[in-house]
Amino acid sequence: EVQLVESGGGLVQPGGSLRLSCAASGFTFRSYTMKWVRQAPGKGLEWVSSITSSGIVRYYADSVKGRFTISRDNARNMLYLQLNSLKIEDTAMYYCAYDDRRGQGTQVTVSS
Repeated sequence: EVQLVESGGGLVQPGGSLRLSCAASGFTFRSYTMKWVRQAPGKGLEWVSSITSSGIVRYYADSVKGRFTISRDNARNMLYLQLNSLKIEDTAMYYCAYDDRRGQGTQVTVSS
């Protein structure tokens, strides 16, 4: 059974940082490009970042470029997203995903 379990979300002030983690199981993690997507209240799903199977190539949405960093540990089947310089508009449920599958998400709330 495929499982993607996100953690690390929380409440943070503007300018703050968080590190999201995703524990993957039930599939050959090291073979897949992984991504983070998010959904803000009342809005659709937004792609945030992707990382290729080897971890060498990374892509970012313009809205997060220079502030967020995606990484992975294929030995531990883990995906990460470092969120720095957070803005109020980054408030959303964050999901790790591959193909058309995603986890239950972890909530990030940026508020003063």
